[in-house]
Amino acid sequence: MSKPVKNMMIEEYRERLGEHDALVVSIRGMDAFQTNTVRNDLRKKSIRMTMVRNDLFRTAFAESGLKALDPVMNGQNTVVYGAESVVEVAREIVELLKAFPDIELKGAVLDGELFEGTDGVERLSKFPTREEAIGQAVGLILGPGRKRVAQVQGPGRNVAGLVKAIETKLEAGETIAAVS
Repeated sequence: MSKPVKNMMIEEYRERLGEHDALVVSIRGMDAFQTNTVRNDLRKKSIRMTMVRNDLFRTAFAESGLKALDPVMNGQNTVVYGAESVVEVAREIVELLKAFPDIELKGAVLDGELFEGTDGVERLSKFPTREEAIGQAVGLILGPGRKRVAQVQGPGRNVAGLVKAIETKLEAGETIAAVS
């Protein structure tokens, strides 16, 4: 392969992956029909698959967080990327493993950290997504405030309940005992 072609491929990898974190799989044991089915299922969820040449991939991402994938870049590899985060990609791939057990999970990278092998990718798939993490953080931040508001409103609710009970008794014509 000539140097200009290699440079074009390197630029293509950079354009496709951009700033995405990615997951590396091998689809070696799958036939064309299965591969197309997997690609179409993932495409519906804005997830892409790109077969890569290992040396060109390493060259393209030598200065980025994807450099962490170097240890798993051997043999035939397909890079899976897209969606909102690599956590969502990992969840989808782990789910696809049930229908397509020939997919070999090699590893994934999240913020420069390598999650190697099937165990690593499955562990990554259990992480919260960005939106889930924000929701959890907001819940933790607002929790004490909610408790404080409930503590302040509690006595007021008790008084309002007593006033309502007195009102109901008076409307019914009942007498109210004096408190001494």
